[in-house]
Amino acid sequence: MSESVRSGHPLLRCLLLACSLLLMGLGVSLQIKASLGTSPISSIPYVTAQISGLTVGTTTIIVNAFFVLAQFAILRREVSWTTLLQLLMAAGMGGAIDLWNALLPFDTPDSYVAQWLLCAAGIVTLALGVSLEIRSDLTVAAGEGIVQAVAHKTGAVFGNVKVAFDVSCVVVALVCAVVCLGAPAGVREGTVAAALCVGVCTKGFSKVIRRLDERRWARRPARA
Repeated sequence: MSESVRSGHPLLRCLLLACSLLLMGLGVSLQIKASLGTSPISSIPYVTAQISGLTVGTTTIIVNAFFVLAQFAILRREVSWTTLLQLLMAAGMGGAIDLWNALLPFDTPDSYVAQWLLCAAGIVTLALGVSLEIRSDLTVAAGEGIVQAVAHKTGAVFGNVKVAFDVSCVVVALVCAVVCLGAPAGVREGTVAAALCVGVCTKGFSKVIRRLDERRWARRPARA
């Protein structure tokens, strides 16, 4: 996408980011309601919420704050202080998750098929939110930020680091759940589905958004 297409009014970009946080929070909440497992990045906040009694939104903020601190430790002098914006994004995301958990007027469906439909809706909604976050071009989520930091420092391919990071999140969540709760929690078949499908759906939504941007800019009259 050209710079002219990527750019936009700062207020509009902030609005896009706010919408993305609401959508991502809704996606996570739908996955929680489905009870088939959360996305890999949300598995640790979910499990720690079950252990501590805190809300998932609160543990999301805490875990993401740890990711931000890890970026400072990894990059040191190379770190940008704009990384701190990720804390604001984490706060918005955590607040959105708790908001939707309180507002959604239903519990886990009894039907396994209905659970999968709810899980699928969560995956698609989460992907749409991520695509709007990318389009806002303001900041990235702390989980993505730490992946970028590790890839930059080690020279590894971003995609490979992302896969390793997601697997690590799931393993940590499983270990914490088994040790502290006596059984797996938040990691099920829906976690695998989210790991496989969120990225694919995000790419699809991003292509649509890019085309809409290109059409919008193409219709603008040329400046004298």
